[in-house]
Amino acid sequence: MKLLLTSGGITNKSIADALFDLVGKKPEDVSLVFVPTASNVEVGDKEWFINDLLNLKKQNFKSIDIADISAVDEKIWKPKFEVADVLFFEGGNTYHLMAWINKSGLVRLLPEMLKTKVYVGVSAGSMVTNPDLALKISQIVYEEDLDKTEDMKGLGFVDFYFLPHLNSEYFKKLREDNIREVTKEMKEKIYAMDDNSALKITDGNVEIISEGKWFVING
Repeated sequence: MKLLLTSGGITNKSIADALFDLVGKKPEDVSLVFVPTASNVEVGDKEWFINDLLNLKKQNFKSIDIADISAVDEKIWKPKFEVADVLFFEGGNTYHLMAWINKSGLVRLLPEMLKTKVYVGVSAGSMVTNPDLALKISQIVYEEDLDKTEDMKGLGFVDFYFLPHLNSEYFKKLREDNIREVTKEMKEKIYAMDDNSALKITDGNVEIISEGKWFVING
């Protein structure tokens, strides 16, 4: 299984190079399907969403399709996934995305699809690959999902936790001291990464790709 877990998408050349290395094709030969589902419940300015798409456009892909798994039937989105080399899961609300991965039936199809395709996550799209959605961390550090009372199982593609947006101006509590305090009782490995950093994963082997800041807990 090949995964590229990013905080902010394809924000620099190092991350772009890592993606195309995983795919094993030149950009102009690569087809991508963009999954916006996690962003649907986010309100306010969507500049970040537009920027993520613009960063994709700069890569000169063969094609970029869009498939919202919460908006159309499987018979519409599934063929889009089947012809794509890259499954690109945009950021937004982690719980909303994971709920629709389950509800749509995609959860049962992804393991087989990812035998031949590359999974790319942005923020929430990366966090759903975790063992679970780490509700406590989400509520304290990201100040999100405050209405939730129970954790939700993630895809479990990785055995660690990925925390995006380290040092972001939009998440004031996402600073190293605070993250270490919030996670001090956790024994699992945790990667905290800024928007210029990513994890390149090939069959469980993890490589850190960064032109920014990151740190590891329980490493």
